[in-house]
Amino acid sequence: MKSVCAGCLEIYYEELGPADGDPVILLHGFPYDVRAFDAVSTRLTERGYRCLMPYLRGYGPTRFRFPDAMRSGQQGAIGADLLALMDALSLKSAFLGGYDWGGRAACIVSALWPERVRGLVSCGQGYNIQDIARACEPAPAVEEARYWYMYYFHTERGRAGLTQNRRDICRHIWSLWSPSWQFADATWEATAPSFDNQDFVEIVLHSYRHRFGGILGDPQYDDIEAQLAQKPKITVPTIVLQGRDDGVDPPFEDDFDQPNFTGFYDRRIIDATGHNLPQEAPEAFATAMLDLMEIA
Repeated sequence: MKSVCAGCLEIYYEELGPADGDPVILLHGFPYDVRAFDAVSTRLTERGYRCLMPYLRGYGPTRFRFPDAMRSGQQGAIGADLLALMDALSLKSAFLGGYDWGGRAACIVSALWPERVRGLVSCGQGYNIQDIARACEPAPAVEEARYWYMYYFHTERGRAGLTQNRRDICRHIWSLWSPSWQFADATWEATAPSFDNQDFVEIVLHSYRHRFGGILGDPQYDDIEAQLAQKPKITVPTIVLQGRDDGVDPPFEDDFDQPNFTGFYDRRIIDATGHNLPQEAPEAFATAMLDLMEIA
């Protein structure tokens, strides 16, 4: 375990592989942590790559450096965190791979600072940048039902529930989002302590309330949010992975993400895999990353 001061955070991260290897940053989502990339990082380091796996804000040992900093979970914040981490580690560029919140951070840096990204593996929503201006437009009922947790987190009952029952809620989400993944108790127990972070609840609540436009963001990210509102294209080489059994964001037959990418682009749907794709199908994720590295 290492840490570095990056922007408003002290980011803790795990690092594997040779110090002089090409850097790969692997980014987890909600509600998961760096354990999602254990098998992936082993495969990549065997090929000589340097893997960096940070705990996102609100997870594990990552902490705010300043007590009065806003506990924001908005997309602009997690994108800025990734860029700050790269700056703090003097990484001029890196390969990025992630899913859920981590995939969003990777997409944001790829879209706004493409010179810093050699290639992108994005799971689930391939173009994982929120369209906040349209966030309140209703979706089909089956899709709205999958978003129960978002609506729950808008309520004070949801705040109390996440505070008191965070492990129960998060484990239930694991089961719903990855119905074909029979994870062991030990697998869950290896990640669950990351949700004990003192800022976890506030950051999760802010993330889901902000994305619907119902709460203000941190002003320091206003410029980033304004750029993201323009739906910038992603120009870096990209492979999108989607789990066929994803319980929250199942793939459509038509690829609606592709128009948002202007460089090399490939989409792969992985059978018998849900939302936590790197941990459920590490071979598929590692293969996509290695394929991308040959292209980039």
